[in-house]
Amino acid sequence: MKYQDALEILSQSGLGALILSGEGRILLVNETGDCLLHGKGELTGKFLSELALPLCVEAQTPLYANIAFGEYLKRCPSPDISDLPAGTQFVVFRDATNDVRVDMLLNIVNQMKEAVILCDADSRILLQNDAHMKMESIETRDVWGENVAKVYHMRDKTQLNIPEVIRTRRPKLNHRQYYTTQYGKDMDVVSNNYPVMENGQVLGGFSIMEDWSTINDLHKQIVELREKLRSRNSSGKGKSENNLNARYHFDDIIHISAAMNRAVTRCKQVAQTDSSVMLYGETGTGKELFAQSIHNASRRADGPFLAINCAAIPENLLESLLFGTEKGAYTGAERRPGLFEQADGGTLLLDEINSMNISLQAKLLRVLQDGVVRRVGGASEIQVNVRVLSNTNIPPYQAIEENKLRRDLFYRLGVVNINIPPLRERKEDIPILAKTFVMQCNKKIVRNVRDVDQNALERFYAYEWPGNVRELQHAIEHAMNILPDDQCVITPEYLPEHIFHAYHPKPVSHTEKAVQTLQKTKTASLNHTIHGIEYSTICSVLRETGGNISESARILQMSRQNLQYRIKRYKIDMDRFRGKTENK
Repeated sequence: MKYQDALEILSQSGLGALILSGEGRILLVNETGDCLLHGKGELTGKFLSELALPLCVEAQTPLYANIAFGEYLKRCPSPDISDLPAGTQFVVFRDATNDVRVDMLLNIVNQMKEAVILCDADSRILLQNDAHMKMESIETRDVWGENVAKVYHMRDKTQLNIPEVIRTRRPKLNHRQYYTTQYGKDMDVVSNNYPVMENGQVLGGFSIMEDWSTINDLHKQIVELREKLRSRNSSGKGKSENNLNARYHFDDIIHISAAMNRAVTRCKQVAQTDSSVMLYGETGTGKELFAQSIHNASRRADGPFLAINCAAIPENLLESLLFGTEKGAYTGAERRPGLFEQADGGTLLLDEINSMNISLQAKLLRVLQDGVVRRVGGASEIQVNVRVLSNTNIPPYQAIEENKLRRDLFYRLGVVNINIPPLRERKEDIPILAKTFVMQCNKKIVRNVRDVDQNALERFYAYEWPGNVRELQHAIEHAMNILPDDQCVITPEYLPEHIFHAYHPKPVSHTEKAVQTLQKTKTASLNHTIHGIEYSTICSVLRETGGNISESARILQMSRQNLQYRIKRYKIDMDRFRGKTENK
């Protein structure tokens, strides 16, 4: 394309374009460009850097050029120009004022403690803020463009709020609803719901929500605190100062994967009984988080929760800590209750039980069998009522074979065995975990980072995570500590080096190569032939995957949103690739 044609076509398309000399002076500018830069026909010969400095940046960045108060420009990809004079540069840009306003509003909405979700006039999800993501454990990128009826299933046979306010054009305030997300999370919320109207037309609707189950829990805690204060005031002293409250609940376990959902469901079920539970999971999978959640969902939730790491304490001291001591049991020994006594009426977690000495395991077995404990150096037996949870970082039967765990103790502790899957087996949880850790770290180190970009997520998917979720959390915190203050998205170069270098792009198929070629093609130069190739390629991949959007997007190396946009643009009928009853 010749530069004169390009200048005219781009102007007709609402894009500014200009040609810069090697030293950055404006040699030619189209009509739209002159208007956007407020040139009034007098831009020739002026330095662009004096008008809009970031437009001179070659790299495709999200920087905006502020040309006047309240007005912004953004650089766009340039078409291939066949007759561009040597030593010159062709620059294309557009009005980005609305982009800036949207970005600023998104930042504001993400600071809100209330959950917000926005839909278009057809009830398709356009946006959710960080609080909504945290409340429902759903990433926007996973549901963008989906109808709310596919993502949320009502449990009380009522209508979804957003489609109703769009249809009636009336707000619906202070409304309580019960629903289940497409990932199986049960929700109990109270919301205010509004239609979005402009000149009599309904553009969409949005909800501002609060998790009512959390509010109920807060009310219960307030009542309990009042009772404890009343009890303290009447008796002169409170409960044992050694009580340790379990902080975590099942809602704190962030996941969307089927593997984690199975583990959470089983743990919720066993929480209703007093049976001993053994949790197996690699280091960093969140075993104690599960143990605390089991305690808080059990009948013992009002009782103490204590935990001890069997690997970190010498055998003689561990015995004293578990069973207690009588004065004179050994030099310097004082009369102290052990953890079993302190946990009476509650739960005791034995962390890394496979690290406990075999001889001490035998003593522990008697407590589990008879429900009585004898302090070190003591003669009397003390009755205790304690639920014992335990965990191992190697498979229990491997621990037995390696003589690290007594078989008879395993039968007592492992009445119920639950496996916590490693992160490499549930990589679909990585985006939402990463976003959650970004939000937590923003508060911890006082930053305003929004997200992890797609290229960084690709590194995460390629890495095997020997340290599991804890390692992912540390990787996010590492990146946010070294991320420049003016950058609000984590990109690959700020990840720990061992994660950054773990990414090796796999060989691509002919179909994928065709798609990559299309992605590199400038949007401005796409013609009808290329559109046909893109349409055929997308249909071919959708056919191979049976219409699976996530898998197709992975093969095509584009986001779900990008693929869904193209499906809508080309009006591709998805029913011909998958059954109409398929649940997404």
